[in-house]
Amino acid sequence: MERLEAASELQSRLSSLSFSSFPGIASEQCDDSRPLDRLQNTDLSESLAQVEERPSMDDIGQDPEKGSDKGNEEAPAELAPGGGGEENNSAGSCQLSAEMKSHTPPLNPPTTWTSAALKELKAKLRPEKDSVVTVYRGDIMTVHVPTVPEAKKVCWEFATDGYDIGFGIYFDWTPVTNRSITVHISESSDDEDEEEELEGPVGNGDVEKGSKAQANSNLAEILPVYRQDSHTSVFGGSHDFPGDGTYLLKFDNSYSLWRNKTLYYRVYYSA
Repeated sequence: MERLEAASELQSRLSSLSFSSFPGIASEQCDDSRPLDRLQNTDLSESLAQVEERPSMDDIGQDPEKGSDKGNEEAPAELAPGGGGEENNSAGSCQLSAEMKSHTPPLNPPTTWTSAALKELKAKLRPEKDSVVTVYRGDIMTVHVPTVPEAKKVCWEFATDGYDIGFGIYFDWTPVTNRSITVHISESSDDEDEEEELEGPVGNGDVEKGSKAQANSNLAEILPVYRQDSHTSVFGGSHDFPGDGTYLLKFDNSYSLWRNKTLYYRVYYSA
């Protein structure tokens, strides 16, 4: 009984002292008019905001990757000047080539004529050994005529026996190193191979419709290769020097499968 009485007495004392003995603590905790649940919600939201503001470990781990991605995205931009340099170089080369072409004088068309004095020309050229040649079937004869300081134009005349022949003129702007007139005779396939090595294929094309323009920047077309009725009339002409270079007079018999052509021709300079 004594123990029960002592316990009840202790409980009553503690009950009387619960708020009166700790007034400061109770006032600090309960002066705020906000309800406790609101305080808890506010504290939690603030805590969540602080947590969101703090970078997580995943974000920290991804930052270098994002940085590397940006670096990778920026890398082409850094490499672009190099690639652009190559494009600029190629564009500069094209521009330089265009400037070189623009500095070359334009080629005027040749002056051409025909004459019925066929027998007279043949009789005049027959004694000259180098003026009468045979252009065999499938062959092309090219006469290289360089420009000379003593003259202002090149002239030509030609005729054939019995059958026609293709004829065209080109001009090579390559600087002249040899002033001698030379003749080159080759089969059409050999001629094409040689010209391909010079990066200027002379397209035979259709000699009845005229050959195509040349791809070589040094080789300009003055007169396309056409089949001429040189067995009925004398074909002649002249062309003023456009500058330093070499004329290519082509006598084309590549289209003929069976017939050789006897050619009478002469090439000379005029002031």
